Amino acid sequence: MLYLVGLGLGDAKDITVKGLEVVRRCSRVYLEAYTSVLTVGKEALEEFYGRELILADRDLVELEAEEILKEADTSDVAFLVVGDPFGATTHSDLVLRAVHAGISYRVVHNASIMNAVGCCGLQLYSFGETVSIVFWDDDWKPESFYDKIKKNRSMGLHSLCLLDIKVKEQSIENLMRGRKVYEPPRFMSVAQAAGQLLEVIRRRREEGEELGEELGLTEDTLCVGVARVGAEDQVIRTATLRQLGSCDLGPPLHSLVVTGRLHPLEVDMLRLSAAPDALAHLEDSSTSTS
Repeated sequence: MLYLVGLGLGDAKDITVKGLEVVRRCSRVYLEAYTSVLTVGKEALEEFYGRELILADRDLVELEAEEILKEADTSDVAFLVVGDPFGATTHSDLVLRAVHAGISYRVVHNASIMNAVGCCGLQLYSFGETVSIVFWDDDWKPESFYDKIKKNRSMGLHSLCLLDIKVKEQSIENLMRGRKVYEPPRFMSVAQAAGQLLEVIRRRREEGEELGEELGLTEDTLCVGVARVGAEDQVIRTATLRQLGSCDLGPPLHSLVVTGRLHPLEVDMLRLSAAPDALAHLEDSSTSTS
């Protein structure tokens, strides 16, 4: 049997009782190590689970999945995923590979940012399409995330923005030379994501795009930055997009929420995490939704 086990969002203790039972009885246990991270390292997980973990990087999961599935038809193999197992499409691919190989599978679900983001006070059923914001470089600055956020906003819906993670990435030079040398891990912050959005807004305004209509996306749009959701030092900050562009929410992982049309109850909840200089914008939102 192949078991896909969600680990939750915080630390080693966020695994479910059922998930821990699975981990302790499997012959091999893999830890997926590239779509997200916990606030503790592999060693802390091994100590709490009482099991040795095999790190599964992108190459192993996407190019050498057969290694993970090897002998899973005659023994139990666990594949551990931060958050919920189906939080990334990669894991659906692993399930399909198992089925095609005649291997049974089971899933042990857990909390993920997709539902835990409700901690910021916004109602989950008022969220639109989830958006990914990737790191820009000198030669590649995609803007599709802006258009998706704007589309959500036009329908009055909030946008959960998942921020880029770069783990075990190679530079172009090392890739071309075939050298297994990897860049230091990078985790996009709320400030970096807000900065890229602000640059797109500035560029679109210079091109003549109308940005200021009701529920348009501007520098003064109310947003929520969240960091380390589920951990003891979780941070929630409600502010304008411009204000979040200069905020420091501490270590990763971060996510950004761009608000849509706000319900009065949501406004009351956002006040709990609002920066003092964002309260005026929040009061304007309260007036427009009442």
